[in-house]
Amino acid sequence: MTEPLYLTLLWHMHQPFYKEPVRGEYLLPWAYLHAVKDYYDMPAIVDATPGVKVVFNLVPSLLEQILDYASGEAVDPYLDLARRAPAELTLADRIFLLENFFSANRRRMIEPYPRYHELYRMAGEGVPGSVASRVSLFTERDLLDLQVWFYLAWTGEAARNRFPCFRDLIRKGEGFDATDKALLLDTQRSLIAGIIPLYRKLHDEGKAELSVSPYFHPILPLLCDSRVARIAQPGVNLPGIPFRCPEDAKSQLRHGIESFRRLFGFDPAGVWPSEGALSDEVLGIMAQGGLSWTASDERLLSRTLPGGLGREREALYHPYLFQEGDREIALFFRDQVLSDQIGFTYSDWEPERAAADFVARVREVHRHCPEARVVPVILDGENAWEHYQENGLPFLSRLYAALTQTAGVELATFTEVLERVPERRSIGHIHPGSWINADYGIWIGHPEENKGWEYLARAREAATKGSAEAARLLTGGESSDDTARRACRALYAAQGSDWFWWYGDDHSSAHSGSFDLLFRSHLISVYRLLSLEVPGELHEPIKRQRPAGFVRAPSRLITPSLATAAGDYLEWLSAGLYDLTRQGGAMHAAESVLQSFFYGYDLEFLYFRIDGVQSMENVLQPGDALSLHLIRGREYRVEMRPGAGEGELQLLEEGRWLPCGALARYAVGRSAELRVPLNGLGLDAGDRLSCYLILSRVDTPLGRWPAEAPLPIAYAGPGLGVDGGVPEGS
Repeated sequence: MTEPLYLTLLWHMHQPFYKEPVRGEYLLPWAYLHAVKDYYDMPAIVDATPGVKVVFNLVPSLLEQILDYASGEAVDPYLDLARRAPAELTLADRIFLLENFFSANRRRMIEPYPRYHELYRMAGEGVPGSVASRVSLFTERDLLDLQVWFYLAWTGEAARNRFPCFRDLIRKGEGFDATDKALLLDTQRSLIAGIIPLYRKLHDEGKAELSVSPYFHPILPLLCDSRVARIAQPGVNLPGIPFRCPEDAKSQLRHGIESFRRLFGFDPAGVWPSEGALSDEVLGIMAQGGLSWTASDERLLSRTLPGGLGREREALYHPYLFQEGDREIALFFRDQVLSDQIGFTYSDWEPERAAADFVARVREVHRHCPEARVVPVILDGENAWEHYQENGLPFLSRLYAALTQTAGVELATFTEVLERVPERRSIGHIHPGSWINADYGIWIGHPEENKGWEYLARAREAATKGSAEAARLLTGGESSDDTARRACRALYAAQGSDWFWWYGDDHSSAHSGSFDLLFRSHLISVYRLLSLEVPGELHEPIKRQRPAGFVRAPSRLITPSLATAAGDYLEWLSAGLYDLTRQGGAMHAAESVLQSFFYGYDLEFLYFRIDGVQSMENVLQPGDALSLHLIRGREYRVEMRPGAGEGELQLLEEGRWLPCGALARYAVGRSAELRVPLNGLGLDAGDRLSCYLILSRVDTPLGRWPAEAPLPIAYAGPGLGVDGGVPEGS
C-alpha cells in the first residue's frame, strides 16, 4: 500500500506587544482588531469543517493581550474614542477618528459597504493632509456611523455567522444609535473572551495542535550571540557592543512554555521560533527544553545540505533530527512556494480556482517526489485575510474541504507526522538564519537596528549591576522580588523582534514612531523600576526621519517576477523605495492614486513597481497609460497599459518619441511592475539617473509625479550588497 503524503498547515498567530509599560495603555489597536477578525475566525473555520487538521502557533505575549481585552481592563484610546458620544468629542478627537478609523483594506473592508465608503470619500479618500479641511463636514450622526463601521468592518466573516448582531448591524447600514454601538462592542468583547477556549476545544477534539513561540517573540539566535549574523552575511556591520546572553533565550522560551501551560493545562510539543530564526545553539536550547519539534524555512535547509534541496526539491519533504547530548528535536522546513501562494497570490483569485491550484501543486509534489513524506506549509495566520474575499472564509472552506477529499494526501499535525513517519534525516548543524533571505538582516546590521541592540545591551548590564535580585533572575535563578521581576519582564519585552523589524530601511509604516517609542519605553522601565538613572539617549527617537518621499535605497540585487496577481513582497524587500504620498506638487488624479514606487536591478534589468492606494488594474481604464520616464543625459520612456505586455523603450529626439531598439516587459494588476534592459540605457556602475511618472487618459495627461523634480536613482552595479553595506541614499 502506498504511503500517504502528509500535509501540515501551521498558522502563526502573532502581534507585537502594544501595551505601553508606564501608563499601561495600548498605543495601537491591532491586537484587538485582529482578534475580532482573525484570531476568532481562523479556529472557527476549522471548527466548522469536518475532517480538517491544522497547527495553530500561539505567541504568549499575544495571548496576554487577548486576555486583557477579554477582561475589559485593557486601556485602548481607540476603543475609548469609539465608546464616547460624538457630542463629547473635541476637535482633536474628531480629527483622530478621521485619520485612524479608515485603517482597513479599502477594496475588501471599505468599498463593499456603501455607508462606510461614503464616509471614506467624505474624509478625502486617504489623501494625506485632507482630513483637517474636511472634519467640519462630519455631523454627529456621521461620526457615530464611523465609530460603528470601523469596528464592524474589522469583524470576521465566520464571527458574523456565529454572532447574528453583526449581520443585523451590517443590514441596518447607517443611522446607528448608542444602543447599536454598545451592542457591537459588548459582543466583540464576548467574542474575544471565547478565543482561547475555542483553540482549546479544537485541541481536545484532535482538530488542531497548539504550539508556542518564545514569550515576547525575540530573535533567539541574536540573543544567544549577535555575532552569528556574520555567518550568513560576512560583511554585515554589527553593533559596537556584542549581545551574548543565551540565558535570555532560555528564559524567553521557558516563560513562553509556562504561560502556555497555565492557559491550556498541558505542555506544547512544538515551537515555531520567532521569524523562523534558528542556529545550532538555539536548537540545543530547544532540545534541552524538552520540545519535540520546531520548524523554519526551506532556504535554511537548502543552505545547510551540501547538495541543496536536490532534484525536484525532494530533500524538503522529510522530517529531520538534530541531537544535543542526550536530547534531540525534530525539524520541519516549510515549502516556500506553497506558503507564499496563500500569503501573497491567491487573494486575487476566485476561491474555487485558488483551492484547486493549491491541491494540484501538492499532487505534483507527490507525483515528482514519490518518497516525500510531509509538505509543511507555514505562514502568518492573520495578515493575508484582509486582502481576500470575505476575510478568506470562502477560500479556506474550499481549501480544507478539497484537501480532506484528495486521495493520497492526508492532513496531519506535526506531532502526528512524527508518530506516523519513523524515518528521520539527521543533521548535525543548521545554517543560521531566518525565514527571510536565510539571514538576520531585517533585525540587525542597519545603524538604527545596531543602536537598538546597543541600548538593549547597556540596559541589561545596568540591571545586572544595579540589582542583585535582577542579576539572579537574568542568570536563570529565582527571586520573589516583584520589582526585579517586572524590570526583567520589561527587558524581555524590549527584546521582541517587532521593534527591530521597523528600524532600518527594510519596512516603512505610518506607525514606526510608535514602535520606536514602545521599544524605548520598555528600556526606560528597566532603569526606573530599579531606581537607576535613565540615559538621555532613551528619550531621543532612534527611527530616523527621512526626507519627504524617500524611504530607502536598494540594499542588494533583486530579480522579481512580473505578475498581474499579487506578487511576493519578499521579492521587493531589498529594493529602493519612495513613498509617493509624502511628495507634494502632484496634480489631479495622481495625487490620490499613486502610493509607493519601488526600484532595483540585477545583472540584466532595471525593475520598477508602482503601487496605488487601490489596485492599479482598477486605476487604469481601457485607453489609459502609465508612463515611466527615465533621464540620463537623454530622456527615455516606457508606456504601461492594463494587463501584461511588452513596450518599446523610446528615446526623445527633437521633440519626438522614437524606438531605441530595447524591449521592456510589464504587468499591471494589483501593482504596475516593469523591467527595462540595462543595455538599452547603457548604464555603468556608479551612474545616476532620475525618473518620473505620467498618468494619461486617451493621450491626455491626468497627472505627473513628482511635479517639481524627478526622483533620483543611483545604479551601483553588480557589486550591490556584496560587502553587506547598505547605501545611505540615492
